[in-house]
This record gives sequence, structure tokens and C-alpha cells, in this order.
Amino acid sequence: MQVIWSPYSQVLKTYQHILALAFSVSEVNRDPVLLPNTTLGFRIYGDNSDAKRTYESSLSLLSTRGDVAFSFLQLGYGSFSPVEREMLPSFFRIDPNEVSQYVGLVQLLLHFRWNWIGLITSDDDTGENFIRTLMPMLTKNDICVSSVEMINERLMKRLATDLFKKSLIKWQSKAMIISVDYKEAAVLIHKLHFLRRDFRPSRVRVWIATARWDFAALGAQKHWKELEFFHGALSFRVHTSDVQGFNKFLLALNPARPEGDVFLRNWWQMAFNCWFPIAGQTSRKRNCTGKEKLEDLPPSVFETRMTGHSYAMYNAIYSVAHALHAMYSLRPTRAKPLPSFVLQILSFLRNIRFNNSVGDEVSFTDNSVVGSSGYDLLNWIYFRNESTALVKVGRMDPGAPRGKDFIINPDTITPPSASCAKICSPGQRRKIPEGKPVCCNVCIPSLALFLSLITSLILAIFIKNKDTPIVRANNHNLTYILLVSLLLCFLCSFLFIGQPKKVTCLLRQIAFGITFSVAISSILAKTITVVLAFMATKPGNVARKLLKTQLASTIVLVCSLIQAVICAIWLATSPPFPNLDFYSMAVEVVVECNEGSVTMFYSVLSYMGFLALISFMVAFLARKLPDSFNEAKFITFSMMVFCSVWVSFVPTYLSTKGKFMVAVEIFSILASGAGLLGCIFLPKCYIILLRPNLNSREHLIRKKYQGA
Repeated sequence: MQVIWSPYSQVLKTYQHILALAFSVSEVNRDPVLLPNTTLGFRIYGDNSDAKRTYESSLSLLSTRGDVAFSFLQLGYGSFSPVEREMLPSFFRIDPNEVSQYVGLVQLLLHFRWNWIGLITSDDDTGENFIRTLMPMLTKNDICVSSVEMINERLMKRLATDLFKKSLIKWQSKAMIISVDYKEAAVLIHKLHFLRRDFRPSRVRVWIATARWDFAALGAQKHWKELEFFHGALSFRVHTSDVQGFNKFLLALNPARPEGDVFLRNWWQMAFNCWFPIAGQTSRKRNCTGKEKLEDLPPSVFETRMTGHSYAMYNAIYSVAHALHAMYSLRPTRAKPLPSFVLQILSFLRNIRFNNSVGDEVSFTDNSVVGSSGYDLLNWIYFRNESTALVKVGRMDPGAPRGKDFIINPDTITPPSASCAKICSPGQRRKIPEGKPVCCNVCIPSLALFLSLITSLILAIFIKNKDTPIVRANNHNLTYILLVSLLLCFLCSFLFIGQPKKVTCLLRQIAFGITFSVAISSILAKTITVVLAFMATKPGNVARKLLKTQLASTIVLVCSLIQAVICAIWLATSPPFPNLDFYSMAVEVVVECNEGSVTMFYSVLSYMGFLALISFMVAFLARKLPDSFNEAKFITFSMMVFCSVWVSFVPTYLSTKGKFMVAVEIFSILASGAGLLGCIFLPKCYIILLRPNLNSREHLIRKKYQGA
């Protein structure tokens, strides 16, 4: 037993484990069917938090009449490394494997989107095993750890409060997972209590305690006011069931008649803050009457309901009893067990399976008892009257079907944010700052939406100023078509984002090809219109007749229809489809859109390149035509940008694999579209908005007169 240890006036509620042991043994002995004519007994050794006494107790336990027992059967709880399990084949765990608890921890973090956490554990082998087991699980689920603190009870006690305060400030995360032993827990609680004025408990961070903390010390404070700092904390506890008769057994305890329980009077004094008078001694505390009621104690000191670890001990005692019963049943004539008693009972213990008094099935799997299935998730509530309450808000059951193994009631919890990842608003995208972990991000405007907004704004400006010379001089209908097609080009980049579906795979390349073809066709039509307008100044030129026709609209329609026919052939012969790529990434499977026919994909690009090349050549030849609002030179620059982007795209696209191919294509779409938008329209917007004096008929006539 861990005896009462009081550096900060503690009362260990693990005393219930001893009572559960006594209750279980008495229940077995009263059972007429289980182990008839056999009486079980027990002996308790205390460590007194002293190494010397611990060694002495261990040797006394292993020694009987001068002989040392070999391969002693052990049943215990707590965290044990794989090496210890190999060294102790006769050791059996009576509590659930902590790995299932860590799975519950991760699911809890994912449920509340806490991906920026801190870890506090003891500076020993158990703490190292905790970090070694949990860290890969956190990394796998993209949960970042801001800090890992391995604390030592002796160093913590000597650490000044100011230095501890500085350490606390360094704990950047608002979600701290604690897995420490009772000594470290007591010191940590005590230190945090002194800092309650500097850090408002419920608004600073949420504390998540493992079952190890619950078993060791959380709630074990006699001065439970120190638990104010942990208001709102969450803790895991080994799942328990109500065992009939246990509550009655506890309430019948009487320190006046301890019946061999040497711990009862001492525990009673500390729990009720009183003392039993001793001749010749005095105390400032009130006298114990023995009539104090256990049900009046807060759960932070003692619980009259069987705790998870006590329930595990109850199942362990019955497991040993059933194993002995099975072993003795095979040898009814033997008065004493064989010399290989331990080896025999180990064999029976590994194969026992029974239903306890509650109805739960109990068995051993991999030297671990299966009876208290999983963990309960509790919420710590601290009241102004300095009392605490534990509210069950969830359950982790590793034996339940997938999807139902972790259940939580979010309505009973108001969780704080424990993430350095900001939730971006519509129109923003996540960006990870340099030097920050992947869990942290800032929100910046999405380039695609930003360009779409700019395009819409320019379109609105041109519509509002449609009667001004600069808009009328460049065929405002073609301008509207070009701006709308550029807007659709920017928006079609969103079809490349997200998990590929059948519909998005079919639409994204088709939408990209047709919208860009409309845009380039509009530019080609505008360029040809500029050339024809200059040629029409000569008398009797055919260009004058062509300008009177719908030549520009015909060019846009025909050029766009050719691209549409190419896309239709693509969809009819070998359409794109979702595909799983197992080879691009070493440890990941990439869901991507297979283009179906690579030939048709490059046919779409080639036709766009052909239109761009024709537009560039015509615009280059018309760049020096004498026109006040001649945009051929701007079209020349825009086509140079467009062609440069897509010429660079082809080798880059061929040299990338997996999800990076999508990123390359999105960049090319946005870059080429931005080039067209900036080179053609920004100079005009500059004149319309900032130099309106240049956008007038008088200026146009004056410039022509000066040119003449």
C-alpha cells in the first residue's frame, strides 16, 4: 500500500483499494460454491515512501520460512515497459492497457480540434514510456506538441515560485496533458495554487489528466481549494461498475472497531481533520467521535462508489479465486498443491473466463485482465464552497465497434481553443509561417478569390464608364466577354482543389480549356479589330465593310467552338477519372484525377498555344499603329506573359508527380490569367480612375491635332 504521505497535507484516497481487497476476499470466502472448504487471506506491506522500507517489505513478501519464492505470481496496475513484461512473465496487469487510453486522448484532441498541446510527465522510466508511446500517435494525426516538461518532485519543491511562473508562461499551449505520479502531482497542484491570481484558472488552459494522475493524487488533496486551478479539467478514469454490497461495506467502517485494519484510524484522522485522543498528548484538532459519515466527504478525498482501480482489484481477486478453484478441482485428492504451484496457477489464470457479480465478463488477454473495459472521461467542476464534483462526459471503450469506441457529450463541456491554427474565413487560405510547425498557420487572402474580386471590380468600372472614349474605342462588348471569361478562369481553379470526384475530374480540364479559349479568342478578336480600324481609314478599303459585320463575335464563337469540339471528343473517347496513386509518395496514397488521354490533354493546351501565338503575332505587328487608345502593345505584353507561363508549364508538369502536378497547373492558370488582366486592363483603369482628364473627347481631338 502507498501509506499516507503528507508534504502538503494529502489524504490518499487509494485507501479504497485496500478496502476493495478486503471486501473481495470476504465475498469469496462467503461464497459456498467458489473455493469450498478454502479460506483466502491477505497481508499488506507499506513502502512508507522510503526506499529502505520498500526493499525490506519486498524481501519479506518473497520470503517464507527462510526460503525465497521463485517466479512469484504478481498482479498489479500502472504503466510498465515491454522490457519489464519480458522479465516478469508471471506478472499480470489488472487495469486496462494504457495504449487504449492514449488512443482516447488522441480522439479527444481531434474531437475538439486541439492540435497545439503540451505534455507534462514525470522524469522517470514511466514518463519516458509515456512520451515514447504517445508522440508517434500525435504526429500521425497532425497534432503538434509545443513543449514537453518532465518534472521531478524534489527539484519542483526547490524551484522558486517566480522561476516556476516563468516556466508556466513558456507553456504556450492551452491544452496540457498531465501524466505524473502522486508526488509530482502534489507539488504541481501546490505550485499552481500560488499562481492562481496571475493565471485565471478556467480561462487560461484546459488540463487533461491521464488515469495515472487520477489513481495517484488528483482529488487527493485534503485542502481541495488548491484544485481551483483545475476547474474545467478533463481526466480519464478506469471504467467501473457498481458492485452490490460494496457501498454498504464502506459505510459500516468504524474506527472504534477496526477489526485488524491498522490504517483505518490514521486515515480517519486525516480525512476528517480530527484526532483520536492519546494519553499524555494534546492536539489543536477536534476529537474524532467515530460517528463521522463517509458520505459527507467530498469525492476529492474519498468516494463511496467503487473506483475503476478498485473494481480492477475486485476482478483480480476473483480471477485468482477462479483459477485456484479450477486447479483444485482437477486434483481433489491432493491436500496441498504441487511444488510447481506458481506454474500451474499461471496456466489456469491465463485461461479463466467468467462473469462477475455485476455481469461483466472477466478474462486475461496478453497477461492483462479484461473486466473493466476502457476508460471514463470526467469533467472536474469546482464550486465556490470549495467542493468539487466529477461529471462523466464521455467514454473510451476499446471493445466497442469502430466509430462507437469513443463517445463524448459536447453539450456538457465548453472547451477553450487549444490550437495555433486559425480558422480562415471565406476568401482566405492557410499559410504556415517560416519556422513554425505545421499545426500553426496564418490566414492570407486566397489568390484565386482575390483575382476574381479584382476582375469583378474592373468589370463594374468598365460598365459604369461604358460611354467614355477609352471604353468605346476598344469594343466594349469584347471587353465584357474577356473580363467574364477571365473571371471564370480564376474560379475554375477551385475545381482542382479538394478530393477528386468523378464530376470534378470531368469538369476541371474542360472548364479550364474552354474558358481560356474564350479569353484568348476575345483578345485575338480585339487585336484584329484594331488592325481593321486602322485600315478602314483608307477610302474604299474592304476593312470598312468587315467592321460593319459581326466579325469580332464570329471570331470568338468559332475559335471557342473548335476548343469545345476537342473537349467533346476527349470526353467521348477517354474521359478523366479519379485514380489512386500508390507510387508517387513513400507512405501515402494520393487520390488524383487521371487525365484519361494524355494526347487529348496536350491537344487542348496546343490549341490554346496556337491561339495565343496568332494573337501575339497580330498584336506585335499592330503595336505601332497611330491610335490614341491603341491596346495592341498591351496585348503584346500580355501574350508574352501568357506564352512564357505555359511554355514553362510543360516541362515542369512532366517532371512532377502526384499532388504537386495539380499545384503546378493551378499556379499556371492564376499566373497567366493575372498576366492578361494586369497587362490589358490596369493601364486603362489607371486612366479611368486617376487620370480622368485623359479620358475625354477633347483630349482625343487635341492629341490627333498634335499628331497631324
